[in-house]
Amino acid sequence: MKIHFAAFILLLFLVSCNQKENKKTSINDVKIETIYEDSISIRAIEVWNDSTLWFASDQGKFGVLIGKTPKIAQLRYNDSLLTLRSIAKTESSIFILSSGNPAVLYKTYFDGNEVSLMSDVYLEEGEKVFYDSMVFWDDLNGIAIGDPTENCMSVLITTNSGLTWKKISCESMPKTVDGEAAFAASNTSVSVFGNHAWIASGGKIARVFHTADLGKTWEVFDTPIISGESMTGIYSIAFADEKNGIIFGGNWDAKQNNTGNKAVTKDGGKTWRLVSEGKNPGYRSCVQFLPNSKGKEMVAIGSEGIDYSADGGETWKNLSSEGFYTLRFVNDSLAFAAGKGRISKLIFKRE
Repeated sequence: MKIHFAAFILLLFLVSCNQKENKKTSINDVKIETIYEDSISIRAIEVWNDSTLWFASDQGKFGVLIGKTPKIAQLRYNDSLLTLRSIAKTESSIFILSSGNPAVLYKTYFDGNEVSLMSDVYLEEGEKVFYDSMVFWDDLNGIAIGDPTENCMSVLITTNSGLTWKKISCESMPKTVDGEAAFAASNTSVSVFGNHAWIASGGKIARVFHTADLGKTWEVFDTPIISGESMTGIYSIAFADEKNGIIFGGNWDAKQNNTGNKAVTKDGGKTWRLVSEGKNPGYRSCVQFLPNSKGKEMVAIGSEGIDYSADGGETWKNLSSEGFYTLRFVNDSLAFAAGKGRISKLIFKRE
């Protein structure tokens, strides 16, 4: 078969271009730029856009950074400053949830520049009340999760854009064991995709609770993550799609321990497999998938540093020893991170 020379050269050019487009380089460095400093502990952030970030912290402080310009306020309940560890957004609103007794959930409208009409939309009191994480599936449906007050995880559901919230009865939830709870380390104890949600637990046992129908029905799955002590278990969970997810954590009291602290699933959370076992990183409080990476690229962050995986969590590269508590991506090269006393912009560099 004869191939015209000009056509052959064109074919080679097109193949070469296609290979270059399909080849995606991996991250090899990160630039850390601090954009806000304060004497607070920040474990909950929410990206509004590439230049606007919301945060919630201890001492009742919450606010928005527009560029580097902060608009800060404090929340009190009965003259006591609240500890704020959960934050979430819809298209036009920001939600902030305090952790301990009392748990108060606030809704405020935000147009990208100005805050208006803040009101409390849920209140729960009790010695065992402690909420850990909150996220929205879409503009109507949201979920907040917390430690058991009875014999199941505390789960709040909204179906009307956060105007009202209802706590799911323990009759509809899998039962917890004594000493099982979630962690409020990074506002990532719950992950959602489509109509699915996954809740991560730790302490006496480390498990994953799952719903496929916006919280109407639930099941629970065992994991191989280290457990048995109050500070062991899953600190963070993330899903790239309905099937592929990762859980990360370890032992807060032994942060260098890198066994039994990270695992992946390929079947929607039914089964989990340990990865990078006995290899770094050790304890991390937050793990997130990079946008548009098809579940391959992820970053884990914690007080001991920042680590990156390009192969679905099988191997990891340490990018920095600087410590943070939580992380949110804007795109595959830009993220915001928060921790003790600061919020920073992370700019990831590729080879």
